[in-house]
Amino acid sequence: MKINQLAKQADVPAKTIRYYEEIGLLKPAERADNGYRIYRDADVHTLLFIRRCRDLQISLEDIKTMIAAQADDSAPCANVDNIIKQQLERVRVARDELNKLEQSLTMLANSCKRNKVSECGILHKLTGD
Repeated sequence: MKINQLAKQADVPAKTIRYYEEIGLLKPAERADNGYRIYRDADVHTLLFIRRCRDLQISLEDIKTMIAAQADDSAPCANVDNIIKQQLERVRVARDELNKLEQSLTMLANSCKRNKVSECGILHKLTGD
């Protein structure tokens, strides 16, 4: 299949496919006599895997590691387990930071009971007054 067909099947822009090839995340496509890239069904599966990983905000480097791990069926999956555990920890840290941000914004939102900017509790707190 051509790159546009692959892009449609995997729901990924053709530009992204070229980029993934460039950085070694996707194997370079074979070329037809006319220079067009030729892709296989396996490329669709790889792109879907990459897209799912990106949906989980897994880094491209970690995705590359997981793709390499898939090449050896008998290899231990400890690296893959660690990648997921580390990503889970990053998500938990981000969640905690967002909770703190929410609390700060809630406090600010509740600190202004005035109608004039000169008496605005939000602005006073943000300027350190």
